[in-house]
Amino acid sequence: MYIGVDLGGTNIRAGLIEDGVLTLVKQVLLTDKESLRKTISQLISVIAPLIRPEVKGIGIGVPSVVDIENGIVYDVVNIPSWQKVELKKILETEFNIPVSINNDVNCFALGEHRYGQAKSFSSFVAIALGTGLGAGIIINNTLYSGNNCGAGEIGSLPYLDNNFEFYTSSTFFETINSITALDAHNEALQGSQKALQLWKEYGTHLGNVLKAVVYTYDPEAIVLGGSIAKAFTFFKESMHESLSDFQFPETIKKLQILRSQADNIALLGAAALVNND
Repeated sequence: MYIGVDLGGTNIRAGLIEDGVLTLVKQVLLTDKESLRKTISQLISVIAPLIRPEVKGIGIGVPSVVDIENGIVYDVVNIPSWQKVELKKILETEFNIPVSINNDVNCFALGEHRYGQAKSFSSFVAIALGTGLGAGIIINNTLYSGNNCGAGEIGSLPYLDNNFEFYTSSTFFETINSITALDAHNEALQGSQKALQLWKEYGTHLGNVLKAVVYTYDPEAIVLGGSIAKAFTFFKESMHESLSDFQFPETIKKLQILRSQADNIALLGAAALVNND
């Protein structure tokens, strides 16, 4: 039995996992982000109800870079008070069980590899599309985090007049087009031509991201997750069209592009940080 935690800039979610099955989930709205003490207290309050004598460890995904060995978290996105937090030490002292910490999108990738769409692949890239854009990389069945847990920050790569994240995250909708991704999705479902055209443009940008990923890693598959991926139907065609000029056509023919099917896969992946069964 393990606990998986997803620490976001808006919510904290924690789940109890037994034999690869999520049996109980707790979620709270993260408040008092300017106070480290209060946010740590909130995190502990979400985890505590899940603690059982059978729990062997806690795995946590955070939207930041992490000193994985020592469990120190740096500069967490959208939580200003979390500039340097010795999270492993704090939680192991509190609960007296092993704690492992990694980037949240890496946990998403681990979850897909062990329990989700990528179980049959030894090398793939998982891309989370939402408030930002990040990637988790599995190579030869092993998570590749990089020297500073910074591998997969493809959203920061320069693109057009900004970077990939600017054109393929929620910013594309809210800042450039003055609409939320959710509203754009709902309008597309209702047949709005303006919304459908917007998703077509989005797919073109995302296809360029995927080209960069394939040129760099040549994975067996790419798994798309996050809230924006729920609109996959509306951008997949233009995304594939954008891949048509890839220099090595056979590579694209072999590449599988899949959409994540499990909303809580990141919790399962976080638990996998400590679950080696």
